[in-house]
Amino acid sequence: MPKAKLQYLTDELEKLREQKLFQKLRVLETEQLPLSRFDGHPVINLSSNNYLGLTTHPKLRRRALEATEKWGVGSGAVRAIAGTMTIHMELEEKIARFKHVEASVVFQSGFTANAGTVSAILGREDVIISDELNHASIIDGCRLSRAEIKVFPHKDVEACEKVLKEIAPRKCHKLLITDGVFSMEGDIAPLPQLVELAEKYGCIMMIDDAHSSGVLGRNGRGTVDHFNLHGRVDVQVGTLSKAIGALGGYVCATRDTIDFLYHRARPFLFSTSHPPSVAATCLAAFEVLEEEPQLIEQLWTNAKFFKEGLKKLGFNTGVSETPITPVIVGDAALAHDFSRQLFAAGVFAQGIGFPTVPQGKARIRTIVTATHTREELTRALGILAEVGRKLKIIG
Repeated sequence: MPKAKLQYLTDELEKLREQKLFQKLRVLETEQLPLSRFDGHPVINLSSNNYLGLTTHPKLRRRALEATEKWGVGSGAVRAIAGTMTIHMELEEKIARFKHVEASVVFQSGFTANAGTVSAILGREDVIISDELNHASIIDGCRLSRAEIKVFPHKDVEACEKVLKEIAPRKCHKLLITDGVFSMEGDIAPLPQLVELAEKYGCIMMIDDAHSSGVLGRNGRGTVDHFNLHGRVDVQVGTLSKAIGALGGYVCATRDTIDFLYHRARPFLFSTSHPPSVAATCLAAFEVLEEEPQLIEQLWTNAKFFKEGLKKLGFNTGVSETPITPVIVGDAALAHDFSRQLFAAGVFAQGIGFPTVPQGKARIRTIVTATHTREELTRALGILAEVGRKLKIIG
């Protein structure tokens, strides 16, 4: 098989190996649990987005099996042709009621929900104003829209307004977009101030609530509910792949906006719809959010305990306000070495460097869940302390 034309990719991989940044995929051999086995090693899992432990919740398991028995293993078509099943519409209606909006549409992933929506509702003549730390799916959606992109420094409301003042005279559609919780920093967007700016300057206000869904707000309704801004955010994106425990993403907006996405959002138009089992699982998950609020309470109790423990040990946890807590070390090679040595000692916390985070701000990212026990978190802190001292990350 000819290889010469792709040799440059091999060369790039070799550079990663030389810089000690090459990573192999960790393979999960058990259920996604607080104590899991990856690559044959039992480890305390601090790298999962399974915030509430719903990937193994009995109600979700049961609904998935029942749906498979009733409707089969797949829908067999895209939504816009023959792949819209009753259960898909039930899920969209359930999400809309949960989020207190007119309507919602479910996408195949949170990534496609963001990218497909931004690229569908904006065009060449329009302008997007985006936080510099917004998720890659937002960045790709902005690029696909071909709109002009204006980036403001992270959470800098004054800088954001300066941009809005500069473009105020332009006759075009303007989109102000932010993450609700930033996935690498763990901090929360200044949504009330951004909403006021959007209203003042006539912008569409859009938020990606991937790491807020099931975490912030009443029963996990997200950032909009957390700040009591219902009716003032035009487009809300959420995920079904993190706290909800399954797979997919969704967009909440007016009925007309959702109908427009049915017609123009390319991931919706050109991807087969969710298997019935996944849709049923997601329906069950929203019921659990409403029926078992103690899961979210336990998540925050665990997050507070672990975050305070890291700070007491002397780790730099940045500006985190949520269950996402980075341990910032700076150098990417050191971050990956830290991660590898933690794994060998019994803790899985993924090392993250450029381009996911800026140069010089590499870190390991830790995420606690509602189902971690106090003993597991205490043991994880002990391992972090031991390895951190060995590598001179802490004194």
